[in-house]
Amino acid sequence: MNIIVDAMGGDNAPLEIIKGSLDAKNEYGVDITLVGDKAVIEKCAKENDVDISSMELVHASEVIATDEDADSVLKKKPDSSLAVAMRLLSEGKGDALVSAGNSGAICVGGTLIVKRVKGVKRPGFAPILPHFNGGCFMLIDAGANLEARPETLVQYAVMASAYMEKVMKVDNPRVALANVGAESHKGGELQRTTYELLEKSDLNFIGNVEGRDLPSGACDVYVCDGYAGNLVLKTYEGVAKSMLKKVKELFSKNAKTKLAAALIMKDLKAMAAQFDYNEYGGAPIMGTAKPVFKAHGSSKAKTFKNAIRLTKDYVEADVISQIAEAVKKK
Repeated sequence: MNIIVDAMGGDNAPLEIIKGSLDAKNEYGVDITLVGDKAVIEKCAKENDVDISSMELVHASEVIATDEDADSVLKKKPDSSLAVAMRLLSEGKGDALVSAGNSGAICVGGTLIVKRVKGVKRPGFAPILPHFNGGCFMLIDAGANLEARPETLVQYAVMASAYMEKVMKVDNPRVALANVGAESHKGGELQRTTYELLEKSDLNFIGNVEGRDLPSGACDVYVCDGYAGNLVLKTYEGVAKSMLKKVKELFSKNAKTKLAAALIMKDLKAMAAQFDYNEYGGAPIMGTAKPVFKAHGSSKAKTFKNAIRLTKDYVEADVISQIAEAVKKK
């Protein structure tokens, strides 16, 4: 299996990207194609004693910054590392692509260069988030499409259910619709119509779920439009970080609290690991014709390595064929 990597995408590129890629190659047995400015990558690797000789290197002269327009991958910077990587995937020169770069550009490139699964209306950004019961759930859409139709949300549910079942090994995933109340009549026209469609589907639809119930593991798939989903994602991540920071401050306050921390250190580390996004690494752009993964923009080597692990699992589980089959039946 060959994973194409946008070596220039992300806050810590290229060093952490090439380190994580090398770790993934050694640990998971995948081939890696690094795409980016060859001189910059080789210089960075040499200065930091990272041996990239076992990975293929494809040159790309440009980089898409995080604040650039999403369509830069198509028009302004066709020789960017992301655009070149997308074309390589589209041409069959790799089995999947991973980038920690510009989210909008990744979604646009995945949709218009790699293309969509036949029948999929709009691909969705679908991160995996942890909950307090030790498991996780998939949020879809987390920002790829700020507006959506009911039929699109149903497709999101179908695709996310396939992923949770095949990759995350969740039996009969529970699908919930994001809403401001549990009752079926709550929300606007989008939510009410989507509720009716999901209720008629053969998915394990459990109804509306409010955001406050997500940390307790209320569902396995949480469906919403990209505007609401991005708010949920950023709030969820922000609260988790703030909570862990406060716990750390509390237990380092004085000698008494430090002693208490020492007694429960194992449990504290377990809780921190449970909410560590580095364990999940990234999220698929669900609905693209070939696997495209968005790694966290601030990815360090460990995070990026885990993003490649999830990508490998995605390819091996043949989720795209499952999605194509499921969408065809709708």
